[in-house]
Amino acid sequence: MAQILTITMNPAIDISTSTERVMPTVKLRCAGLRRDPGGGGINVARVASRLGATATALYPMGGHVGQLLQRLVDAEQLRSLSIPVEEETREDLTVLETTTGKQFRFVLPGLPLRDKEWRSCLDAVASCTPKPDFLVASGSLPPGVPDDFYAQVAKIARRWVVPMALDTSGPALRAAMDPGIDLIKPNLGELRTLVGRSLPDEASWFEACRELIAAGSARVVALTLGHRGALLVTADAAWRAPPLPIEPVSTVGAGDGFLGAMVWALASGQSLKEAFRYGMAGASASLLAPGTGLGEARDIHKLVDRVLLESVGVEAVGRVTA
Repeated sequence: MAQILTITMNPAIDISTSTERVMPTVKLRCAGLRRDPGGGGINVARVASRLGATATALYPMGGHVGQLLQRLVDAEQLRSLSIPVEEETREDLTVLETTTGKQFRFVLPGLPLRDKEWRSCLDAVASCTPKPDFLVASGSLPPGVPDDFYAQVAKIARRWVVPMALDTSGPALRAAMDPGIDLIKPNLGELRTLVGRSLPDEASWFEACRELIAAGSARVVALTLGHRGALLVTADAAWRAPPLPIEPVSTVGAGDGFLGAMVWALASGQSLKEAFRYGMAGASASLLAPGTGLGEARDIHKLVDRVLLESVGVEAVGRVTA
């Protein structure tokens, strides 16, 4: 059974509800709400656990909201490595407008961690036993945590000789890529920021991914493209996957569903190509769940057979071809 450790430095409780229409000033009558444990790494652990991994979620938690978060994580049958902190854990809100099907997401900033608190998180990673088969760091860094935090985590992974996947953005992503990461999962906006170019077409997406790989910043780039599917690139192979035709119930957590299913497959010994198929199925299954419910194992296994992968090559002129 695969052992996966996830790190979430900016966790939250995701609250979701629905109302007929979102309008200013008036009192909006909402349907019943649901609360899900949230934050990138926690969501990755939830999906990997449903697929059969032994998943450990490491995260800071503070106040009454933090205690509720830990109860929600425990209810998912995950192992919690919760680090007590002084500030209250944040909450996020997603509201579905039923008349249009649009989702409105209200994401609150994480409250700052003190120096001793983020260092305690790093120490907890370093002392984690048993050593995991795969380490995943996902989500933003709250104020107070240095930009090179994930780079420090990557050093621990290299010392363990354990592969690491990273899903973050901005300075935290750039700092971690200096020493190199096994697998990164940017979306298109994050890739554009990373390389400093507009990347107007698929050929430019492919070239940007290969550029990062050639520089030693990452061994594998899984570029998620929303309604356009995804692209997986290594030094000597690449595949594109078109999206599955699914009418989404909620788009929240689809990227985490992708990474959770993909990491589970890799940690379970499956090929990179097959893991990419599971990633697409994990993202698609998450679209079927309300709020941040994420994909269930039965749906992921059902959808994986419907994922079509196309091998991608590159001509001398740099044009991407199937």
